[in-house]
Amino acid sequence: MDVERLKAVIEAGFEDRATVDASTKGELRTAVEAALAGLDAGKFRVAEKGRKGWVVHEWLKKAVLLSFRLNAMERIDGAPGGASWWDKVPSKFAGWRKKDFTEAGFRAVPGCVVRHSAYIAPNVVLMPSFVN
Repeated sequence: MDVERLKAVIEAGFEDRATVDASTKGELRTAVEAALAGLDAGKFRVAEKGRKGWVVHEWLKKAVLLSFRLNAMERIDGAPGGASWWDKVPSKFAGWRKKDFTEAGFRAVPGCVVRHSAYIAPNVVLMPSFVN
């Protein structure tokens, strides 16, 4: 799905958000998941500095908000040190192995929690923190 289609589907889904829940399937779920994956990879940014100041990409904010409606609460595993919590947003590190951390190029010390869709740039050192 191209970016313009992602935007259109997310905008329409947000307008109809009262009907969106964990059982929602199809194009809206696919679009929200693609938007979050783009954020996670650093391809998209919710806000970025432009020539005339900060620009907020509302459709990405709406994708994040829709994801809370699309996902049920569950036990989330995947923090360094083996921590878990009860939430709707998976850990960025869920399923990661040594290769994934090596390729990402950052350090994650015990006590840091990073949610999926949060981009962490190479060479960052994550000290005890919560990154949303």
